[in-house]
Amino acid sequence: MSVQRLLLLLYLSDGVLTKQLPVDCIVMYLETVRCVWNGQGPPEFNYTFHGWFHFDNEMECPTYLWESGTRVGCVQPYGNRENRFNSFYTKLQYGSFNSFSTHTLKSKVKLRPPFNLTMKIGDDANLWCYWNQTNSCEENEVRYRTNSREWQSSVVSSRSFCINLPSASSLYELQVRGRVESSCGESLFWSDWSEPVLWGSNNGTAKTDPPQVSMSMSWWTLLLYSAGALTLILLVMMLRHRERVRIILLPVVPKPSFPSTIQDWLSHSKGLNESFKQNYHERACPVREYCPVPQPD
Repeated sequence: MSVQRLLLLLYLSDGVLTKQLPVDCIVMYLETVRCVWNGQGPPEFNYTFHGWFHFDNEMECPTYLWESGTRVGCVQPYGNRENRFNSFYTKLQYGSFNSFSTHTLKSKVKLRPPFNLTMKIGDDANLWCYWNQTNSCEENEVRYRTNSREWQSSVVSSRSFCINLPSASSLYELQVRGRVESSCGESLFWSDWSEPVLWGSNNGTAKTDPPQVSMSMSWWTLLLYSAGALTLILLVMMLRHRERVRIILLPVVPKPSFPSTIQDWLSHSKGLNESFKQNYHERACPVREYCPVPQPD
């Protein structure tokens, strides 16, 4: 009876140890191969990993990926740039357990994102964006938006992109990502998006975050307006409750009055009245009536 139990235990344990453990691999930046085996949850054991391309020698993992003290993946050198067209073999081993897998990595390549993005106005008055990339056989996807609205995307095969007749009063934000194009064995994976490049009313390239700057400016503007309103309210209160201060700041201008007659004018001005008085004397000049006299007389 004990022998049967032992055989049953060996059978069950062998069934557990021969269970296939899925391994997912991807070529990163045409520099390394990254494989993980925790797609179905954390593994129960610290497996030993071996991976190699066809025509290469089997190689144990030089750099393991860890999670909670358990090996969950491996990063190893990629080797020849054309290796992705060859089969890639993996083996997970723990004690007497061995799990072999064969992978096709031609379409599982992730490139580095484009870099050195610049934007400037061209001679045709259009806004042009240029960038560099690590792979010559690469297609790009460009996305841009205006004033933080919805993204607009386009796939291009060159290293430039044109926005027709941009508005100098708008803010443009642009990003680029790439992947291996179809003529070189198209990849299913796009790179990460590049760092955003901005162009706006300052007619230049910037990599700051304008929404934060605008928010900061709006807060300062609100603070200044609030201080001005508070000062105005205090002045009104002082003018209302302190008559003396009101008279000093806003003196009352008297209403002018005009005399209606010459006598009123003279009574208001002593010097003018004296000027009308006689202050000189003349001898009287006798005046006689002239009568015509005949010539004989």
